[in-house]
Amino acid sequence: MGKVNSLVHTPSWIASHWRATVIVGCAIGLVATCKWCLETDEVRAQRAAKQREKEVRSLVGRISRYAHCLRQRYPTGEAVVSEADLALQLRKPPELVVTALDILLGEQRVQKAPLSGYWKLLA
Repeated sequence: MGKVNSLVHTPSWIASHWRATVIVGCAIGLVATCKWCLETDEVRAQRAAKQREKEVRSLVGRISRYAHCLRQRYPTGEAVVSEADLALQLRKPPELVVTALDILLGEQRVQKAPLSGYWKLLA
């Protein structure tokens, strides 16, 4: 009961101490802006590379789940998709989808189809 009571009083405390809340908010914004402005190109590039790697890994998982769903829906057929269709389906840039498919190829979870730009999805 004490926890709920403190949550109820928090908005009223902020309202009564609005000046301090604004000052703290401005200070946090100023620190974040300074950090962003003073960041070196190398650090920015490293952060962008990590973000891209994280996005590709997430896309690998989404493609795997999509392949699994297709195999369940069509158990007797082969699931062959084009890079462009897969990019549209997952709402991602085609070059990112190709990178994810290359990773899955290395893990032997997809195969290149004979037709250029098409991939066979293995469950």
